[in-house]
Amino acid sequence: MEKLLYITANPKGLEKSKGLQIGEAFLESFINERPDVEIKRMDLFQLDFVQMDADLVFARGKLAGYGYTLDQLSETEREKILKMHALADEFIGFDYYVFVSPLWNLNSPAVLKAFLDNLFIAGKTFTHTSNGPKGLLSGKKAIHIQTRGGQYTGSPTQELESGDRYLKIALNFLGIDVMNSVIAEGLDLYPQKVPEIVAAAKEKARLAAKELAGISQPVLL
Repeated sequence: MEKLLYITANPKGLEKSKGLQIGEAFLESFINERPDVEIKRMDLFQLDFVQMDADLVFARGKLAGYGYTLDQLSETEREKILKMHALADEFIGFDYYVFVSPLWNLNSPAVLKAFLDNLFIAGKTFTHTSNGPKGLLSGKKAIHIQTRGGQYTGSPTQELESGDRYLKIALNFLGIDVMNSVIAEGLDLYPQKVPEIVAAAKEKARLAAKELAGISQPVLL
């Protein structure tokens, strides 16, 4: 059975988060088309996972570059690196990934970057070759659903947006096929148009879900 991991990074909850509401529209459409796919939800603001600190940095370096074994790490280092690998192993077990996050201060919430840090493990999710690094998660697909208060697409501030761009770079690095993102923007600039913006984004999300499910043509954004 194929599996989809639905990853959210918004602490406001479904009732107040327009991004999560758009994400639910995506998920409902995908489930309707692919009821055979197992779905797991992962709220990053509720998830207990390790973040990059001195212990984890030293543990990774010792194992990757200095020939240490797990038994030679300190107890704290060993505990954290094993937790990191466990999260990466769980992530690898899925076929599809849906990320739902807002744009905060030009980037995604810090919790999303911290989560992605757990996935960069040489020999597990990518490898080094004579031609440079190569992702090992080929054959998997992902999409990002993002809300923005400002208007970035087609504006002078477009290059300042770093959340969606970084997520795509990170996932592509790991070998994952990343679809066109579903973006709802201008939510703070045009409060009177919020219902219209959200409705349009939900429709794009439903079409994107059908594309991810493999039953339609690519979404034109």
